[in-house]
Amino acid sequence: MALHITGDTAADELLTDNPLALLVGMLLDQQVAMETAFAGPLKIAQRTGAVDAAAIASYDPEGFLAAFTETPAVHRFPGSMAARVQTLCRALVDDWDGDASALWTRGDPDGAEVLRRLQGLPGFGAQKAKIFLALLGKQYGFTGAGWREASAPYGEDGSYRSVADIVSPESLAKVREHKKAMKAAAKAAK
Repeated sequence: MALHITGDTAADELLTDNPLALLVGMLLDQQVAMETAFAGPLKIAQRTGAVDAAAIASYDPEGFLAAFTETPAVHRFPGSMAARVQTLCRALVDDWDGDASALWTRGDPDGAEVLRRLQGLPGFGAQKAKIFLALLGKQYGFTGAGWREASAPYGEDGSYRSVADIVSPESLAKVREHKKAMKAAAKAAK
């Protein structure tokens, strides 16, 4: 399994090899391009030396913010997103022994349970949790019963709705087309 989300080999390798990096990328995936969001964990690692929940949770907040604001910024809203990443990491340390993968591996959970666990994380609403569950099922080897149903509509086979479906530049273009069509439909409905 190798993820191909960002177009940057080093960033994609980190996402593939480090479950926390993947989870943080998903957290950052709002109000920025998907590639920017999912490249964020590599910038964090390069600037702080850490992609470890305990290290990030205990990192000096001002220093962590400085790492986020360094050019190029990790996110277009560095202050709020730096705080959200640290809050997420604190929750992982407190509730999951700092192990992001425990969300989908501890106790052999089914799709509905993983969705519930994801929705319990700070910064993960229903849609973000479903998209991440679909990403786990489609590309990260999660095989818990009912994951497609729990992640609907993002878990649908052959769909191009989200980051869960990006495996190549072509699939990225299809996801962008879908998002553009959804925005146009929402605008027309107003």
